[in-house]
Amino acid sequence: MSDAYDPAGDGAKMSYADAMSYGDYLHLDGILGQQHPQSTAHDEMLFIIQHQTSELWMKLALHELSAARDALIAGDLTHMFKMMARVSRIFEQLNSAWDVLRTMTPADYTTFREALGPSSGFQSHQYRLIEYVLGNRNPNMLKPHAHRPDMVAALQAELARPSFYDEVIRHLFVTLDGDDRNLPAPQMTSPHSAVPEVQARWKVVYEDVDTHWRLYELGEKLVDLEDYFRRWRFNHVTTVERVIGFKRGTGGTSGVQYLRRMLDVELFPELWHLRGDL
Repeated sequence: MSDAYDPAGDGAKMSYADAMSYGDYLHLDGILGQQHPQSTAHDEMLFIIQHQTSELWMKLALHELSAARDALIAGDLTHMFKMMARVSRIFEQLNSAWDVLRTMTPADYTTFREALGPSSGFQSHQYRLIEYVLGNRNPNMLKPHAHRPDMVAALQAELARPSFYDEVIRHLFVTLDGDDRNLPAPQMTSPHSAVPEVQARWKVVYEDVDTHWRLYELGEKLVDLEDYFRRWRFNHVTTVERVIGFKRGTGGTSGVQYLRRMLDVELFPELWHLRGDL
């Protein structure tokens, strides 16, 4: 008789012929069956899973950002703060993923790079949507998605409404001024650039944090989020340079040079600029 431990003895359910199993709930057959390397290269599986899991994390980030914006509009800052903190941790998770991809050497990558064709992370519509939600809105970035009307529609719908940061600015003005009569027009179809009136109000908050604690907390949550987002961009640059050097990207961009240019983008510029005025 075997003396191996039997979980059934502790009440564990051992038969799922007539019940929902772990795999059923998560639809694992579908998820685990979606890795289709285009070559025989060993490291292509790493490359595929790295990017697929990143897209899943970005899907969750969009889920949280959408709910956070709704909570902000409803005046529910408590739940919004929790969602913002979660988005920051999602980007921390995305940052850690670069460490795994960096185990792939240039020699490894060249064994399957041609199999990618012109496909590139540059074409990630979810990443573009995250940028649009946060306020980095460049309508030119709709073009890589023209072959997918559903993606274009989702991106255009975001461009048609105030960004998450626009809603933050509205909350800032209403809280400090008592109304939104002096609220600057939202920058809905262009990357958000610093507005002196917005920075002046953030300065009021940061010069008297005890009086304006909730706004101060909101500002720091935004800085946390952008901090993690910037780290993700930086790690992207260094990973690409480590693997392909200064070659052009598979999607036709200048590769490292393009990614370095993205490092200069500021999502919430007023919150960074005011630090030099305090």
